Amino acid sequence: VQLQACGGGSVQAGGSLRLSCLASGSIFKVTTMGWYRQAPGKERELVATISSENNTNYADSVKGRFTTSRDNAKNTVYLRMDSLKPEDTGVYYCNAEIRRIGHVAWYTYWGQGTQVTVSS
Repeated sequence: VQLQACGGGSVQAGGSLRLSCLASGSIFKVTTMGWYRQAPGKERELVATISSENNTNYADSVKGRFTTSRDNAKNTVYLRMDSLKPEDTGVYYCNAEIRRIGHVAWYTYWGQGTQVTVSS
């Protein structure tokens, strides 16, 4: 199983970006998918999560500016980021709770990270 994130880049403050993350491999089912970020010198922090029933949860710092969504048929999660601020700069990681085909246990998988840079 692999998670592949893409869509990062460099934008000016106030701009927008859309990240996507595809889960692929021997997947039986995917439940919660999420986005985390890590700024230089800081710990990784939660940005947003979305359940398989599309229940969402956001960090207070991004509420009203970021929107997460998913396409269950494609095992893909998205993060739409609007009104970006310099403090949103960091490496963004996706993760997902996945049950593999032929397995009963659930595991958390992480993507490789994609850089988002917001300049003032």
